[in-house]
Amino acid sequence: MSNISIINDLIEINNDRIAGFEKAMTDIKDENVDLKALFQKYVEQSRKNGQELAAIVGDPETVETGTSVAGTLHRTWIDVKSLFGGNDRASILSEAERGEDAIKKAYKDVLVSGNLSGKTLEIVSEQSSGIQAAHDEVKALRDAAKA
Repeated sequence: MSNISIINDLIEINNDRIAGFEKAMTDIKDENVDLKALFQKYVEQSRKNGQELAAIVGDPETVETGTSVAGTLHRTWIDVKSLFGGNDRASILSEAERGEDAIKKAYKDVLVSGNLSGKTLEIVSEQSSGIQAAHDEVKALRDAAKA
């Protein structure tokens, strides 16, 4: 897999993350308004990640701008769950954590592959650390909501 393909996969999953958190924010009720601010922070994080990754690709014609089929399916599942009452704090955070698990794994897989080097490796490693911190924050909030 070429570096452009690898970077585009990361751009795509960041796009999925943006779409997922934006979808979740529209479904959040007033009692969980604090989650909207948190999710907006993660949207901005993924936008920044995408911009940094697009700069690595360089050629706008080859930069990924869409979302993945898996991400679309996950958002559809969120829609179905919200129809059947899965809109409480613990459910919202459980779904958010599932999404964070996916992006965390994508970054880990890229880093473990050994296909990146130099500045690209540095950027992806830094982004991975931010994704890990976000995952841990969502997981802690989910655990607290279940307690």
